[in-house]
Amino acid sequence: MLSAKMEDYLKALYRLQRDDDGPISTSGLAEALDVTPPTASSMLDKLEARGFVEREKYKGARLTPEGETVALEVVRHHRLLETYLTRHLGYDWSEVHDEADRLEHHISEEFERRVAAALDDPEFDPHGDPIPSEALEAPDEDPGATLGEQSTGDIVVVERVSDRDPEELSYLSERGITPDSRLGVVDVAPIGMVTVAVDGQEVSLPDRVAELIHVRPVNQQENTGTA
Repeated sequence: MLSAKMEDYLKALYRLQRDDDGPISTSGLAEALDVTPPTASSMLDKLEARGFVEREKYKGARLTPEGETVALEVVRHHRLLETYLTRHLGYDWSEVHDEADRLEHHISEEFERRVAAALDDPEFDPHGDPIPSEALEAPDEDPGATLGEQSTGDIVVVERVSDRDPEELSYLSERGITPDSRLGVVDVAPIGMVTVAVDGQEVSLPDRVAELIHVRPVNQQENTGTA
């Protein structure tokens, strides 16, 4: 049986590999988990010995198929719990990440199945992240383009929002910027601000916030009105 700490490392490797297909450096993993490189290296030794990661000298570590399966199970638990907390327990989407982090290691497979059934087997969590299937098949994790990459005049729909900062999530939620929101890019300023129109209101976002918002362009069938 794996410890919660081991599962955290496997989940972190999964998330890092989502963004970078190559081996993940020990220093990059340590930074993601807010630990020292020697601490991360020691844990990687244990996970490698148990067959959950493989390492390339001077390059880094990557998940084995067995390690990816464990990571996907933890990710599935996490995203289902986030969805349950928002839909049924009245949590705001800015509150659920840390709560799900605490719970994800301790639920049984029966509990997971009942939560999924109560939610009618959702495909996405409150932040727009895809939920791995019950068979633990890896979902399409391509985050797509960010709002910060758009140009003035573009009309887009929000697909995903990074859940790394609760305060930023609250700020966006208060301004109506959540998954499925339709945004019109009003201005991209050279000083690092992106102004969008949402529900008839203009909202200016710093670049660092715009980079958290992943969007897709509105297609011709959807483009029947203004943002």
